[in-house]
Amino acid sequence: MTYFKNSILLGLLAVACSFSISAQEAKPDNQHLFDDFSYRKGNVYRTASGKPGPEYWQNAADYDLEVTLDDKTHSVTGRVTIKYTNNSPETLDFIWLYLEQNRFTQNSRGTLTTPIRGNRYNGDVEGGFELANVSAQTKTGTSSKYLITDTRMQIFLDQPLEAKGGEVTLKMDFDFKVPVEGMDRMGRLDTKEGTIYAIAQWYPRVAVFDDVVGWNTEPYLGAGEFYCEYGNFDVKITASANQTVVCSGVLQNPKEVLTNTQQKRFAEAEKSDATIYIIKPDEVGTPISQAKTRGTQTWHFKMENTRDVAWAASSAFIWDAARMDLGNGKTGLAQSVYPIESDGNSAWSRSTEYTKESVEFYSETFFPYPYHNAINVAANVGGMEYPGVSFCSFESTNADLWGVTDHEFGHNWFPMIVGSNERRYPWMDEGFTTFINHYSSKAFNNGEYPSATGSPRNLVRYLTYDQREGIDTSPDVANARNLGYTAYYKPAAGLYMLREYILGAERFDNAFKSYINYWAYKHPQPNDFFNHMENVAGENLSYFWKGWFYGNGNIDLGIASVEAYQDNYLLTIENSGQIPMPVELLVIYTDATTENVSLPVEIWQRGNSWSHLFKTDKTIQRVVLDPNKLLADINILNDSWNKP
Repeated sequence: MTYFKNSILLGLLAVACSFSISAQEAKPDNQHLFDDFSYRKGNVYRTASGKPGPEYWQNAADYDLEVTLDDKTHSVTGRVTIKYTNNSPETLDFIWLYLEQNRFTQNSRGTLTTPIRGNRYNGDVEGGFELANVSAQTKTGTSSKYLITDTRMQIFLDQPLEAKGGEVTLKMDFDFKVPVEGMDRMGRLDTKEGTIYAIAQWYPRVAVFDDVVGWNTEPYLGAGEFYCEYGNFDVKITASANQTVVCSGVLQNPKEVLTNTQQKRFAEAEKSDATIYIIKPDEVGTPISQAKTRGTQTWHFKMENTRDVAWAASSAFIWDAARMDLGNGKTGLAQSVYPIESDGNSAWSRSTEYTKESVEFYSETFFPYPYHNAINVAANVGGMEYPGVSFCSFESTNADLWGVTDHEFGHNWFPMIVGSNERRYPWMDEGFTTFINHYSSKAFNNGEYPSATGSPRNLVRYLTYDQREGIDTSPDVANARNLGYTAYYKPAAGLYMLREYILGAERFDNAFKSYINYWAYKHPQPNDFFNHMENVAGENLSYFWKGWFYGNGNIDLGIASVEAYQDNYLLTIENSGQIPMPVELLVIYTDATTENVSLPVEIWQRGNSWSHLFKTDKTIQRVVLDPNKLLADINILNDSWNKP
């Protein structure tokens, strides 16, 4: 026993001496690249497995809206009644709302932070909401006290709104002038047969109160989009009798606002895979297209469990439609409205076909489309999405029209179904949608139009740009030239690499679809996505989230050498970048046969060089790293080795 103790002591002394001698030569490892990078623990509201927790909650807002469009003054006037339900575990002393039309004023924060030379998010400055008869009624009383700050409105309650089910009814009258330039999200366009009104951000709406930051009150500046509560909408829109009105939701009074012929055409379209005209090109601007020839008409729409509604009106609309097959025996109606200027088989005459194919693909592939209608509106908006309605450029044709239509309707999944916070995390809607667009484009007419996303290697020029910004850059802070990469292309490329290279299609698809199912009509945060993908796929991906989504480093793997070793080969590879990745190698023999080698990402935990013993009795002619060109590797010059 004494000998054993003495042996241990001598051993420890030897090790200690060794450590002392080599302390200054200690080799650092790469473990920090693999460690968790944010607070990702679960709680009763959001689980560590990335699901809504057993006590997850979110508040709700139901809207009754009655408005009138005046096409002489280009104004919208109306009244909103909001039934707001506080499902949170805390009482609320006030309710925050958004007044996003206030962005279109001289002194709005958005106007004052727009560059002098302008950008995509230019907007008119002679608008803004006018409000009257504001009230907040609870079971204890009514309050009319409120405070407006830029694009936010704070309504104070007579008594705190009780937790876990307390209700308040908010009412107010409002009106605003429809901007011509509505920050490329709404506006009005003059055409030969009349003005097209594309109406969005058009009513005072409740801000989200959640378990992460409480009230989400970031101002509406420009690039940052929206974060909305879910609820039911009852919408009545009064417009001139010669105008056609389309809106998110289902038309409740077709017999009052459509001609008998139009009603019959709708019935035909509901059963047709081919596009059917509701209003033909030669009927635009004639009495035959109107249910009434003078005065006004009120169009009534309803939509359930949605986060928003948008609408459009014009006397210039050609209108067509076709059936959508949404699975499980459910059908819907793809529709398009557009002016004579946009007519043609290379242009908007194919819009309904594009809409139908896009919605059907996503419905079958990811999650059933929940709405009856999908309506594409030709407007002076480059491309903007709302539940069941998209605004796309009236000048778009061919591949451009397919691309913008497919992208905007893809947004019905992100963020309309999966209700992420676009204002803080644009990559969770723009990036996800750009990613799924790649697969829908491949499927449409056997790839009639090439995917705009393309290979991750197409990003290399941006990834090596010294003014690049990370995915986590706020959309209102990102340089306008970089926003397309930070919000759209880089996150899409990240998901593409995750599916095609890191996890494989089956593991990725299982996790991605599960994420959509668990967070449909809820409010996920980035950590919920990260946690859920890891738990379902069974893979710790911290190195990837940290490096690609929350860092500005790059991927640079290379083949250092291929050497003979004990009748076999040593394949030595190096990681010269900041993001470790699994390694895929293609070994090509002198007899032209090939063999694949896959090495896990963990080879980089100890350092940036790794030698793999490759056993073979053949002679290697060539070794290629990432043979399918799936990685956004910034240096392709070290991706292959050739036998001297």
